[in-house]
Amino acid sequence: MSHPTDPDPTRLRRWRLILGEPAESSCGCALSGLDAQIDAALGALYDPDGPSGLRGGSGASSPRVARWLGDIRQYFPGPLVQVMQKDAFERLDLKSMLLQPELLEAVQPDVHLVATLMALRGILPAQTRDTARTVVARVVAALMAKLEEPMRAAVSGALNRAERNRRPRHAEIDWNRTIRANLRHWQADYQTIVPEQLIGYGRKARRTQREVVLCIDQSGSMANSVVYSSIFGAVMASLPAVRTQLVVFDTAVLDLTADLSDPVEVLFGVQLGGGTDINRAVGYCQGLIREPRNSILVLISDLYEGGVERQLLQRAAELIQSGVQVIVLLALSDEGAPSYDHQLAAKLAALGAPAFACTPDQFPELMAAAIRREDVALWAAKQGLVTARAEG
Repeated sequence: MSHPTDPDPTRLRRWRLILGEPAESSCGCALSGLDAQIDAALGALYDPDGPSGLRGGSGASSPRVARWLGDIRQYFPGPLVQVMQKDAFERLDLKSMLLQPELLEAVQPDVHLVATLMALRGILPAQTRDTARTVVARVVAALMAKLEEPMRAAVSGALNRAERNRRPRHAEIDWNRTIRANLRHWQADYQTIVPEQLIGYGRKARRTQREVVLCIDQSGSMANSVVYSSIFGAVMASLPAVRTQLVVFDTAVLDLTADLSDPVEVLFGVQLGGGTDINRAVGYCQGLIREPRNSILVLISDLYEGGVERQLLQRAAELIQSGVQVIVLLALSDEGAPSYDHQLAAKLAALGAPAFACTPDQFPELMAAAIRREDVALWAAKQGLVTARAEG
């Protein structure tokens, strides 16, 4: 019978896997079977110069990396596989191996891989391009399956409620608004309200109800945001009541609206890296807007401006004063708190353009709130999102 102070074998085994082979004697735990194979897969990445490391011996080779990619998919769950792949590409500089189709086929597709392929787009050899497009298409299909319906439902619901109907049929009555509008008609004797005015949800309109412009920084740090923006842009573009336009920029501006029906094409049109001229991009988007009071401009950028900041602030002020809802997303990703220019974010917030980071799961409700003309800064605060504070 074990003593109560005896170490837990399961915990020892886990610590041994975490700390690697040098900790075997300290943990008193020798690994065998599946544990030994898992340990070898971890060691190949996190002890890369060891005899079985990805960089050990004569250096990294495609067959060795391909075997390792297959091993980690066998031993670890999908989210952890993605983390390990990302670590391998960043720590060991294995990106060049993605130029080889046979290795690219062995990688588990995810958003990070798509971002890497976007960055490598200009140097992909011809024989790898088709494989890369297939990989990107698989990721896009998976993201569409996850995000399309929430986005479509949130935006369509907001649009249907944005157009109010003063002569509604019974099924179209918005009872909450009707009751609030008729509280003064409370009949105490009958314990009821006699409404003089019925307020209903709007019937579906065929005309465009909102214009949405997604203006996306394509600098390297915004890669994941570009991927998610292209998915959401494609969904909104499929809704007849929303006129959606997608613009990407570095020091130049590229309008990808014509490709919105094919998010894969959008992503292959993006060129990550380069400088940043936000002022120029916002000026271009300003020229696209036809109905300011029905328009939403979403600027997705970390705000490290390489252009003329004073002109950017002037353009933002003009847009807001004309009735455009301007929203600044410092990131659209699951990557956690982003790095961004706090001073410029505060200046834009002072003008009335709330600035905060948003996850892909939150974006549909954000757009729904904007379409309903809610206070977006207040919406963000209710979601627990940290917004940039206006300078005092």
